[in-house]
Amino acid sequence: MTLNAVQAALAAEHAAVYGYGVVGGRIGAGRRTEAREAHAAHRSRRDALARTVRDLGGKPVVAEAAYALPFPVPDAATAAKLAAVLEDRVAGVYSDLVRAAEGPLRREAAGALREAAVRAVRWRGSSVAFPGLAELTTSAREGV
Repeated sequence: MTLNAVQAALAAEHAAVYGYGVVGGRIGAGRRTEAREAHAAHRSRRDALARTVRDLGGKPVVAEAAYALPFPVPDAATAAKLAAVLEDRVAGVYSDLVRAAEGPLRREAAGALREAAVRAVRWRGSSVAFPGLAELTTSAREGV
């Protein structure tokens, strides 16, 4: 179970690294440093997770050649929106890893979840109640 959660986090980090390549190409000059720092953070997490997979006896999942973006990214505004989506997705898989892991790995996953949530807030300009968990829609709360 832990190995699967680490592999999922690694796959999400591969996607985030790819996505930040798109963000970096479209984001305005005022936020380019922020995008560059996020890209570096995701590369670092990706590399650490690959080592963790090997330490757990697994073979790290490899990055896809390309990833489908959730929407077109023609400008800086949509690039910032994409960055927030990337961080939300990464936070979600780290939430799963926090549940599956113990000890130092759990602390690392919690730290990564926190960092992704903070970056998502910065990109979005607002926060969510429980980062890493899917928000309930009105129909879901009402049992529809």
